[in-house]
Amino acid sequence: MTKALSPRKQLDAFLAKYLPEIAAQAHACLKILRTRLPGAIQLVYDNYNALVVGFGPSEKPSEAIFSLVIYPRYLNLYFLQGARVPDPRNLLQGSGNVGRYIMLRVPADLNRPDIRELMSAAIESARVPLDPARRAQLIIRSISPKQRPRRPPA
Repeated sequence: MTKALSPRKQLDAFLAKYLPEIAAQAHACLKILRTRLPGAIQLVYDNYNALVVGFGPSEKPSEAIFSLVIYPRYLNLYFLQGARVPDPRNLLQGSGNVGRYIMLRVPADLNRPDIRELMSAAIESARVPLDPARRAQLIIRSISPKQRPRRPPA
């Protein structure tokens, strides 16, 4: 009997489906987000269109504040309660009733002062606050049996 993979190993396997440069960007972004969001519960969804890692205060997806969405060619940082976040520089894209996003060109974008300010505003305005004293968790929530290719066509 083989032992089931840990959530971290499963996430690594999901990321291994991507081009090495996209996988490396995703790993770097996740490292930054984990440092910036202590105590966040990470919910992983290996969906049809993309791989999603949500960050929130609990296991309830409706309380998540951010998600990193990995597509075959790029990564987006979604502000899942972004419609409520003040955005004086108009950095957030999208026109949904709830969420907004920023396309990340490189992981270092997460360290730009304007994006850090937006993230701080999102954390402050979140419906349920993060508890930095809570032990962070990584939870695999779903794996879609059918998925679009994780690598762009050659």
